[in-house]
Amino acid sequence: MTGSVWWSGLILCFLALFSRTVIGRPATFLQDFRVTWSDSHIRQIEGGNAIQLILDQNSGCGFGSKYRYLFGRVSMKIKLVPGDSAGTVTAFYMNSDTDTVRDELDFEFLGNRSGQPYTVQTNVYAHGKGDREQRINLWFDPSADFHTYSILWNHHHVVFSVDEVPIRVYKNNEAKGVPFPKFQPMAVYSTLWEADDWATRGGLEKIDWSKAPFYAYYKDFDIEGCLAPGPTSCASNLNNWWEGAAYQELNPDQARRYHWVRMNHMIYDYCTDKARYPVTPPECVAGI
Repeated sequence: MTGSVWWSGLILCFLALFSRTVIGRPATFLQDFRVTWSDSHIRQIEGGNAIQLILDQNSGCGFGSKYRYLFGRVSMKIKLVPGDSAGTVTAFYMNSDTDTVRDELDFEFLGNRSGQPYTVQTNVYAHGKGDREQRINLWFDPSADFHTYSILWNHHHVVFSVDEVPIRVYKNNEAKGVPFPKFQPMAVYSTLWEADDWATRGGLEKIDWSKAPFYAYYKDFDIEGCLAPGPTSCASNLNNWWEGAAYQELNPDQARRYHWVRMNHMIYDYCTDKARYPVTPPECVAGI
């Protein structure tokens, strides 16, 4: 299949697959998305109702938005790599694409040996400062079906959720001197790649290439955010729905479920890692 024919088919797939509204107009793949890495490893499946990302010994792959957004909500339905997925990482994240002072909001799904829980690592970079990892073990098999992973981002906090259950809240603690990502627009990305030097049990479990190729599946991408050719108007606009009172803090039901996740499924929190942080980071003291 030639490159032009492949691209035509993929574009038609995404025209049907991605149904969301960017401020003022419907979204299409042709207008809003691009393959960022190894287009030969991305396929349309199920009659164009989903896409498949492929990882083998030759390459991983990824795709992302052409445009950047400043505040809003993004989500994607993902079915993760099944079976023995140790050493693989499936990522869904936002990134400002500014190397030295980047802002970034990460979901990273860390592969496992068969029968072990799937671990989700979240991380927050603000003004170039990261190293804010938290990890939870999912309470279901994320490779058996699609589940919805979302990031809500406003002036008050960033909320990472799984099937509408909050698993991480990063509050705006600028008043206490803690950087918060609110000046740089970010694009949205997804990737599937090999990271067996750290992904599974700190790199103890290596990828088994005899199980390759590895597949992850995506559908129903959705974003409602401020399209940002420049940050000024988006940064000052507090009238969008995601800035409303209902989204400035967790409601009682969300808070209950968030507490349940932290009590029962969290396996690592940088806030309590005294080896890395003998002095507790200020955002942790502030009640992240």
